[in-house]
Amino acid sequence: MLNTTRLLASVPSGLWIDGASTEPVDGGSFPVHNPATGEVLTEVSDASPKDALRALDSACAVQAEWAATAPRTRSAILRRAWELLIERTEDFAMLMTLEMGKALSESRGELNYGAEFLRWFSEEAVRIQGRYTEAPNGNGRILVTKEPVGPCLAITPWNFPLAMGTRKIGPALAAGCTMIVKPSADTPLTMLLLAQVFADAGLPAGVLSVLPSSHSSALSDQLISDARLRKVTFTGSTRVGSVLISESAPNVQRTSMELGGNAPFIVFDDADLDAAVEGAMAAKMRNGGEACTAANRLFVHNSIRAEFTARLTARIAALKVGPGYEPDINVGPLINGRQRDSVAELVADAVAAGATVLTGGRPLDGPGFFYAPTVLTDVPSSARIAHEEIFGPVAPIFGFDTEEEAIALANNTEFGLAAYFYTKDIDRVFRVSRALEAGMVGVNRGVISDPAAPFGGVKASGLGSEGGTEGIEEYLNTKYVAFT
Repeated sequence: MLNTTRLLASVPSGLWIDGASTEPVDGGSFPVHNPATGEVLTEVSDASPKDALRALDSACAVQAEWAATAPRTRSAILRRAWELLIERTEDFAMLMTLEMGKALSESRGELNYGAEFLRWFSEEAVRIQGRYTEAPNGNGRILVTKEPVGPCLAITPWNFPLAMGTRKIGPALAAGCTMIVKPSADTPLTMLLLAQVFADAGLPAGVLSVLPSSHSSALSDQLISDARLRKVTFTGSTRVGSVLISESAPNVQRTSMELGGNAPFIVFDDADLDAAVEGAMAAKMRNGGEACTAANRLFVHNSIRAEFTARLTARIAALKVGPGYEPDINVGPLINGRQRDSVAELVADAVAAGATVLTGGRPLDGPGFFYAPTVLTDVPSSARIAHEEIFGPVAPIFGFDTEEEAIALANNTEFGLAAYFYTKDIDRVFRVSRALEAGMVGVNRGVISDPAAPFGGVKASGLGSEGGTEGIEEYLNTKYVAFT
């Protein structure tokens, strides 16, 4: 029997406002479930719009002081938070596995990845630069400075409950912004424990608030309608992102949006097949396919499609499915019953349209929200799965004959977050990289996320970049000072 009593008891169960766990105004709470069993893990406080105003009042009260805090001090706090996260790797990994479902090995990987944003932006905090120059006409001088945008709202998803938060919190705090985080109601525990880590690292009260809520839209509406809030950053669906952009327009708030994906994974006829299969496993099955960068459509040259398909099917069929905290598990449950049903509907639609199931293709019996890792072939372009984000362990394979056809198929989507392709031809590397309509392109690799690189998409996949030297710019305003 898994004993998680100590771990769950260490997680703040209240709202995190003013540097401490506190009860909501209306006293409500909601349950957090284990997707591997469907059972309730614990209850957390349920923030209302009144609590959102409390958090914004707190953020505004300390915004000027935090912005004036020496960059080296902000850097040191972020660095200490990184150290504390690494020290508590096993606690955070188990907590993510419990509330989100991913395999424990994947959770450890997310901990290292997510924590690295804090170390990276601790270094960026002391490298915020402006410029000074004489005006070209000799009439005066030009001074350009960077200043924090002000209080921010971050709305984070359930699939990476730590990293999607640190990727926003890190640059915001480094830039001198206060921040309110609204985590997913499916996975609020990781972000609440992270708030405690920041307090332990010396972050002043009020700079960071965390508001779990079962009524997200009411909470965000309250905050976005308040002109004191100066930025909204969101990771999630394009539909919700579009609504948030619209709501932010009246107050002309800055937005950065990391939205839906429909990533193509192209295998050309000259590709190293061993490497391509390995890359496809990483790009498709990482996080059980519940990732916006997941390979959604696998396009394989028809001359090698049969061999590639056979190899990939064998690998996927061998994956071990079960509760992520059990030994040697590769794929955990989907986040909830709605997501499992959504994946099942996409597969059923594809099969009805003529696709063939080579392995998997069904929900698994028993408690929890499990879906068998699946490979589909002969998928017609009319199937919904050819156009909609899957967010599950399903790999649909399509064929192509020419480079031009592969590019056209890859770009035939409203989304443009990530794309992958495998080839040994260096000229093709540059041609295809340029032609693909995506904000991020992986060449001969199936994992592309890196805290030192900009993360973001084009078209309906979003606005702005997170990570890299570009990430902190999303939280800075440019000021021009003219003087003689």
